Amino acid sequence: MKKPLKYSSAPKPPDVLRDLPALSRGLNESVGMVRTQIYLTRTEHGFIEAEAARRGETMAAVIRGCIDDKMRVPDTAWAANPMLEPTPSDAGLELPEDAAINHDHYLYGTAKKYLKKRGKWVLAESEARH
Repeated sequence: MKKPLKYSSAPKPPDVLRDLPALSRGLNESVGMVRTQIYLTRTEHGFIEAEAARRGETMAAVIRGCIDDKMRVPDTAWAANPMLEPTPSDAGLELPEDAAINHDHYLYGTAKKYLKKRGKWVLAESEARH
């Protein structure tokens, strides 16, 4: 007589590779991740290993943290940025009305790209064909 097989009725948790230190920080970094492999010098590897031990994280979490830091726009990018300042005006500056669209002509002496015809700016090449 055969003995009946005993199976546990409790469901087993799925076998999932998790980064426990990252999950303990409340980050859901394991979703949508792509596994990759990189080569490091011994010095780089030693640094990442030591930093991981110091933080109590995995090496992968430290590397992701470094990448995340580089991906963030620093707060200083929005402060004292001359590109975000209003364009200064020069009351004495006089430019031709087509300076913006024919700037290469005025800066480098090339042929004009646009000509004004009947109050509208048209490509100079199309003007030559008509």
